[in-house]
Amino acid sequence: MERRILWWQTSSTTVVLANYACHPDSTRGRRHAESDANPLSNGLRNPHQRDRDRIVHSTAFRRLVYKTQVFLNHEGDLFRTRMTHSLEVAQLGRSIARALGLNEDLVEAIALAHDVGHTPFGHAGQDALNACMADHGGFEHNLQSLRVVDELEERYPAFNGLNLSFETREGILKHCARRNAELIEASEPHGVASRFLKGTQPSLEAQLCNLADSIAYNAHDIDDGVRSGLLSLEQLQEVPLFARHQQQTLEAFPHLSADDEAVHGRRLLYETIRRMLSEQVFDVIRATQAALKQHAPQSADEARLCPPLLQFSPEMEDASQTLKTFLLRNLYRHPQVMQTTDWARQVVRELFEAYVAHPQEMPRAFAQRHNLPRAVADYVSGMTDRFATREHARLVVA
Repeated sequence: MERRILWWQTSSTTVVLANYACHPDSTRGRRHAESDANPLSNGLRNPHQRDRDRIVHSTAFRRLVYKTQVFLNHEGDLFRTRMTHSLEVAQLGRSIARALGLNEDLVEAIALAHDVGHTPFGHAGQDALNACMADHGGFEHNLQSLRVVDELEERYPAFNGLNLSFETREGILKHCARRNAELIEASEPHGVASRFLKGTQPSLEAQLCNLADSIAYNAHDIDDGVRSGLLSLEQLQEVPLFARHQQQTLEAFPHLSADDEAVHGRRLLYETIRRMLSEQVFDVIRATQAALKQHAPQSADEARLCPPLLQFSPEMEDASQTLKTFLLRNLYRHPQVMQTTDWARQVVRELFEAYVAHPQEMPRAFAQRHNLPRAVADYVSGMTDRFATREHARLVVA
């Protein structure tokens, strides 16, 4: 695996990337040209480190701490939120990126930003908002995440959005229907939507974030499901990947099989999940190294022309799919979760209708926009769970 040294160093570390990685000195740049306002910072951060820092300091990122992953924010202090999920994706992504010689800073930036366009109440909120916007172009959280970083964040005097690099924006746009890709391409020729029209792939860093996203939510949804009481360790024996690692954990730590579940059950669960995560991470590294050896891309652009290279082995892909099916059947469609989901859809739908009927109830910057339905979608999607609940009580319930 050939690697070359990048142009920046820290006092103790030389950063080395593979040829097929996205190199900061080869970035395709930003939508708006910038001059460094602080000459003292020149050389301290590469473009993708700047992206990461801009995301962390953004309003949209801070809101993720109060946005639902599976369980609503008020249902428990220790359930995952969109922010903790994004942090876990970033951690997994950086670990795999380092082993593969990919750009860790770019992976971290994409991982932290990939959900900034998500609605309150998780996918239930997205589904409701998409239905409300059916006659106005629809709503999809990946597109909204790009919209947030391109237009909706208001932090800089010279431009809207965060003005992130092409590579970070490419990774944020995980999915895109052809109709939307054509609209983006018309305003940004050969830009981040071009690959959806050409049938090519995003960077390897973007592919890695997609896979790390899946690994992270499968693992933490098991944890949150058991914590909530909606899943049990007995039920999880249906999942071969979990059952195998639980058995290995009990063989390594026999005292965890004692009857006192309050004392030992959580340690058993955590160690089982840790081992599951480790196996998946090492499987991705091995399978991806084999794919890279087979296709031998010599640059990031060559990697974009290959089939998807970041991947599980066929055996782990099957195991992961079995886990997803189990979670869908036993957690995401659990009657208690579905009841909450139905309520969340109603809240978002009724908020949308209320703001369309009475736009003056929104801040002036949204109320005065020409495209009112899109303005309402932008406003509602930016809400946290608890703010949406308060607004619904104020505008609808009252």
